[in-house]
Amino acid sequence: MTKKFPFSLLVIVLALALGAVTCTSRKTNSTSSGAASANAAPDVTFKDLQGHDVPVSSLKGKVVLVNFWATWCEPCQMEIPWLIDFQRKYGSKGFTILGVAMDDDGAKVVAPFVQDKLWDVDGTKMKMNYPIVIGTDDVAQKFGGLLGLPTSVLVSRDGKMVKRVLGLITPAELDKEIQGQLQ
Repeated sequence: MTKKFPFSLLVIVLALALGAVTCTSRKTNSTSSGAASANAAPDVTFKDLQGHDVPVSSLKGKVVLVNFWATWCEPCQMEIPWLIDFQRKYGSKGFTILGVAMDDDGAKVVAPFVQDKLWDVDGTKMKMNYPIVIGTDDVAQKFGGLLGLPTSVLVSRDGKMVKRVLGLITPAELDKEIQGQLQ
């Protein structure tokens, strides 16, 4: 006698597999498109870890990867060494990453994480070397909303959102996208 595989168990297995790839945002109920957008990046102002204003408009003229992440998100932590490497490799060429921390407790949790955590980047232990700011659901919504973390938006030198990625992107694919915008 053959047993049928319960449909509900299949749904649970698929949900767990998806969860391993992308952390679900705990507070955001917004919708998001995975497609590239030719829309202008929103002119919003973030607070950095010291409470200073960081307007997105201050980055115009640079290629910017706006990376929404959280300290509790394992896939986010997987990509941090790649982001450190990209900042190191392309920072002098007009590129920057803007790490937008979406932790509920804000700078209280994020600042010690950024200050204390060392990441293995090609055998060298490094701290996060790009600006970290505190995000809100309202700001995330202006970037198209979040279905999960990490979510990254690549912004061209002229301030247009040209690529949106939900979840992890391979370092090779991200490298290609960054180089394409730097040319």
